[in-house]
Amino acid sequence: MNNAEQGYLERRGQIEQYFDRTAAKTWERLTSTDPVGRIRASVRAGRDEMRATLMSWLPQDMTGMRLLDAGCGTGALSLCAVERGAQVTAVDLSANLIQVAKNRYVSLSQISAISSRKGWVEFSSGDMLDPALGEFDYVVGMDSLIHYDAPDLINGINSLSERTKKAILFTFPPRNPLLAVAHAVGQFFPKTDRSPTLAPVSQDKLRSALGKSIVTRGWSEGRTTRISRGFYTSQAWEWVQQ
Repeated sequence: MNNAEQGYLERRGQIEQYFDRTAAKTWERLTSTDPVGRIRASVRAGRDEMRATLMSWLPQDMTGMRLLDAGCGTGALSLCAVERGAQVTAVDLSANLIQVAKNRYVSLSQISAISSRKGWVEFSSGDMLDPALGEFDYVVGMDSLIHYDAPDLINGINSLSERTKKAILFTFPPRNPLLAVAHAVGQFFPKTDRSPTLAPVSQDKLRSALGKSIVTRGWSEGRTTRISRGFYTSQAWEWVQQ
């Protein structure tokens, strides 16, 4: 195992520790409709807008299409995709958050017509880059790759591109004054709930790196937009297979 692989595994372990043990309850509440404080409310609003943006970049009818929800958390985006008929593989490092996602899916199926639609979702805990997950038409990584530094983020996109037929949608922490000061969205949570720090990334540097890798295999840059709501800031980016 080389240094890059070792570094990735160490970082993955830190992220799993945070989401599965340190702040699982915090994120379960944040992604619910329960009342939260001003800071968390702004993060919730930002995430809701980001999810809506990414879903607007996907087909309205996804019947028969396979989608990987990479770092699915409590499964909100997965459920949106299921409602469009997608066959969703939803994976997250946190077994606790996966259980929350499963519970919410069952509850939604019981009170709506989601169970009668053509789509389905399979939730599992594990590494979103695991080749055993198979091939997909679309991959969405909403605020999941943001916890890795630029080399790991780029390697992650490279890995996912090898198993994706149509498009990859992902987010990253852009360079801006707020993130430069706070160094992470998680720093605004109580100390015991703080996420692993984020390293803001230059979009130009990402573009250059991806230009030397996935672009040579037929991928091209698509839409991009920044969502900023209070203490939430994240950049969405679409890459499309030609």
